[in-house]
Amino acid sequence: MQSLKTGILLVNLGTPDSPSTADVRKYLREFLSDPRVIDISPLGRFALVNFIIAPFRAPKSAKLYKEIWNQNGSPLLYYTQKQKNLLQDKLGPQYQVEFAMRYQSPSIHSVLEKFRTPVFKKIKVIPLFPQYASASTGSVQQKIMEIVSQWQIVPEIEFVNSFHNQAEFISAFAAIGKKHRPETYDHILFSFHGLPERQMRKADSFNHCLVNDTCCNTLTEKNAFCYRAQCFDTGRLLAEALQINKEKYTICFQSRLGRDPWIKPYSDEIIKSLAKKGIKKLLVFAPAFTSDCLETIYEIGVEYDELFKKHGGEKIQLVESLNDSAEGIQMLEKLSK
Repeated sequence: MQSLKTGILLVNLGTPDSPSTADVRKYLREFLSDPRVIDISPLGRFALVNFIIAPFRAPKSAKLYKEIWNQNGSPLLYYTQKQKNLLQDKLGPQYQVEFAMRYQSPSIHSVLEKFRTPVFKKIKVIPLFPQYASASTGSVQQKIMEIVSQWQIVPEIEFVNSFHNQAEFISAFAAIGKKHRPETYDHILFSFHGLPERQMRKADSFNHCLVNDTCCNTLTEKNAFCYRAQCFDTGRLLAEALQINKEKYTICFQSRLGRDPWIKPYSDEIIKSLAKKGIKKLLVFAPAFTSDCLETIYEIGVEYDELFKKHGGEKIQLVESLNDSAEGIQMLEKLSK
């Protein structure tokens, strides 16, 4: 009997089908209607998304997407597809590698159909979010379990929960960072995507979360699944790999939305503070992302660079994400086995 294949499913967050206002609005509605993303009452979420965010934010976001769209279309979609193809080459015929987006196209539902016939002995799901969060990895896990629960034959399914401290992940980001010669910069930022503080507290089973500014500095049994603590762990490990002293780097969080407090420190406030202190050259890593996207290319590379210069700095240099780098594909190969 011919041995069954192992399926590998890479899942990224998602991207509009185009930078048009209509497609961006469609994407925002699906993304922000996820109760794990905006974790408020269903009625409040519906009103907020459909009557405030989607109508008013979509035109502004569409302009930003147009700035990063290129001949390959969406950078996030392009690099995720490249990762899928390169990983398939690495793994060989006993594996079938596919990719999906949690929101928009290709949908998780449509891609999972490829694993139903022929039957696979195992499906390994790799959400492309290094640090675990309910709003990202947790949402992917829930969506997949909802879909496969309707199958007659459910193969073994394994989820990669996080890889924030995986040796290959750290070494891959460090290798890309070294190309920019970190020792020639005045300060280094490890800027992670932010989340509302309330989501950290909801995930806390030990009454440990955000008790003070240092609660996430060390990863322990009490905060092992805390997104903020995993981000601090990633930053610390990257600094060690790059031999960056503690006083020369800062871990911070970007992309906050709305008036509710988000996890701190905020990247934009740190950037303004460093510029005012006389820091001239700033190297910024974004280790919450495995593919470059709006939050890296534009938010860091353009908006933060302008903010830094406005307050006296000279240049922000973004460290590229893993994208289609050989080091990044090697990391995914390790996660797949």
